[in-house]
Amino acid sequence: MSTNVTYPRDADTPTSHLPFSPVVRVGDLVLVSGQASVDATGKLVPDTFEGEFRRSIENMRQVLKAAGCDLKDVVQTRNYVRDPADVPRYNELYREYFTAPYPTRTTITNCLPPTLKYEVECVAVARR
Repeated sequence: MSTNVTYPRDADTPTSHLPFSPVVRVGDLVLVSGQASVDATGKLVPDTFEGEFRRSIENMRQVLKAAGCDLKDVVQTRNYVRDPADVPRYNELYREYFTAPYPTRTTITNCLPPTLKYEVECVAVARR
């Protein structure tokens, strides 16, 4: 049995100058690379923590859309928060985008360069 591997993209998929695919779909499994606060051309858009969080999640939503998914299809997230002081706000914002039962989640702090406040990646299961 062979599993179909695709690299879905559409006009709204954020681009990057870095060597990675924003999303890979393996059968019904969708793997999304780290999404940060960048514009459609991949240029970093510095903002407050909340602004970077929202832009990153919206970028992830666009990447998921290209693979036939949305945030409700996400089963796991990995989150990178530069400043541990932002974790309480991160938890509040996260609840705006994800509801119970929540995806599994990992959060790492003190891990991003000074140019980023937040980054997110995910795994989703595509609808049939």
